[in-house]
Amino acid sequence: MKIFEEIESEVQCYARSFPRVFHKAQGEFLFDQEGNRYIDFLAGAGTLNYGHNNPLFKQELLDYIQSDGITHGLDLHTKAKGEFLEAFNDKILKPRGYEYVMQFTGPTGTNAVEAAIKLARSVTGRENIIAFTNGFHGVTLGALSATGNSHHRGAAGVTLGGVSRMPYENYLGDQLDTTAYLDKVLSDSSSGVDKPAAVIVETVQGEGGINAASVEWLQSLDVVCKKHEILLIIDDIQAGCGRTGTFFSFEEAGIYPDMVTLSKSLSGYGLPFAVVLFRPELDQWKPGEHNGTFRGNNLAFVTAKAAIDHYWSDDKFSNEIKRKGDYIARRLDAIVEQYGEGNFTTRGRGMFQGINCINGELAGKVTRIAFQKGLIIETSGADDQIVKFLCPLIISDESLKQGMDIVEQAIKEVCAKEDSIPEEKDYFDLAS
Repeated sequence: MKIFEEIESEVQCYARSFPRVFHKAQGEFLFDQEGNRYIDFLAGAGTLNYGHNNPLFKQELLDYIQSDGITHGLDLHTKAKGEFLEAFNDKILKPRGYEYVMQFTGPTGTNAVEAAIKLARSVTGRENIIAFTNGFHGVTLGALSATGNSHHRGAAGVTLGGVSRMPYENYLGDQLDTTAYLDKVLSDSSSGVDKPAAVIVETVQGEGGINAASVEWLQSLDVVCKKHEILLIIDDIQAGCGRTGTFFSFEEAGIYPDMVTLSKSLSGYGLPFAVVLFRPELDQWKPGEHNGTFRGNNLAFVTAKAAIDHYWSDDKFSNEIKRKGDYIARRLDAIVEQYGEGNFTTRGRGMFQGINCINGELAGKVTRIAFQKGLIIETSGADDQIVKFLCPLIISDESLKQGMDIVEQAIKEVCAKEDSIPEEKDYFDLAS
């Protein structure tokens, strides 16, 4: 359609990678106007963990709308909000031993990050925030200050301050514990780094290149924060809601962050929804001190509750994610073994994984060929060198295998190799 070229801003990006007009979606599939079907390994940049138009949520949403349920409620108490809060508290927080207060912010992840940083500064009386290399936390000015990517930072138009950058795990090689470096900097009054209000970190850096922090590093970071009386903010916007195998991506580390930001797949249906979770003693806001017109998306409350009820009432869904994640890891390891030669490495955790193609040109060729074969998959990393796997968590075994086959074939074509990975049915069996 010419209308996109005529009046839509040049800022668009995904449309450039996938130049089709899409009009229908279901589960792990997208369909364009010509009726072509694509397997979706992008999933709304991690917003559609439960797939497109999940039928388990759709009818509940339609029933709610048909009954003239509240759509927009500011921060009024509504039935839909109350039921969501009860479900989240009973099935997510209490079983994990977390006692958090929930703040409803503006509807996107960057709004949640802004609120978390603002509250941390208010509570502690300190300004500085520690963020990490390759981190991505949003593109509004406060969140952008904590974001590392120069492409996004360069668009700010102003100097971005109030944040000190520290090396993420393995940024300086696997021989140096960067949390020990952080501890040293915070312990030295002449380091030039002001004592921060908070440390903000992603357990898996999505836009930064699928860099996954180890359990040991996260635990050490938690210890350093407690030692220096600094708040720990976990940005779980993309890695949360099951992407790594557990609802919160930090559960495996056994830590209890002071704050957690959630968005993307929280609504379960792709509806805008973001929150900040924080310890009750940090709830020092004055009424209306931080607000937003669209912090009361009741349609999102309905589908978010449905997602919790249908998928997080027991461990079955979590175990399925881990099983599929193991399959993705085995396939990627085999691809690297077959085509590696220094060109490919793997990274990530659960169903949040990627293959490092060393440079953006190579990764771009892989994703373009994959799209021609019916797979939507994007890149990430500082130089777009990572092919990023973000398929819906509910994807069928058949579609997951087909998607992985397409990636493998694309890499084979890029590398101009004739031999494919030897078939090992047991090795690639998702049931194993």
